[in-house]
Amino acid sequence: MAKKKLPRVTGFGGLFFKAKDSDGLSAWYRDRLGLPIEEWGGCVFPWRDDADPKKKGQTVWSIFDAKTPYFSPSRKGFMMNFRVDDLDRVLKELEAEGAKISAASEESEFGKFGWVMDPEGNKIELWQPPAPPKPKKKLKTKPASKKKAKK
Repeated sequence: MAKKKLPRVTGFGGLFFKAKDSDGLSAWYRDRLGLPIEEWGGCVFPWRDDADPKKKGQTVWSIFDAKTPYFSPSRKGFMMNFRVDDLDRVLKELEAEGAKISAASEESEFGKFGWVMDPEGNKIELWQPPAPPKPKKKLKTKPASKKKAKK
């Protein structure tokens, strides 16, 4: 029996693209389409998982300056971001299949990031979101014993 493959991509994390006038274009999207553009030039669309509404996620939309090196070595004007559950596993599997993997990786409070090039030269960002904070355990306290008052 063939070994069952674990899923790789779990969702769409975001879309990033270059613009000659990134500030002006961000303002256009804010003013014309109502996107909630933040100080850093993009916006975040929060959402909840259909199967588990307690599970929160986000999709990022952002404009970069046309001369950004962030999309290198791709010469394309955009980069897609896909969410993954296990970045290290996905990168190892892709590399074993002959995909061109970036030697660079990044880990921050926003999660873990790695990059792969598709056959057409598009740089794809893979993102493993940070683990959600674990709920604090409530300390079990014994109720105060009620001693009956003696008469």
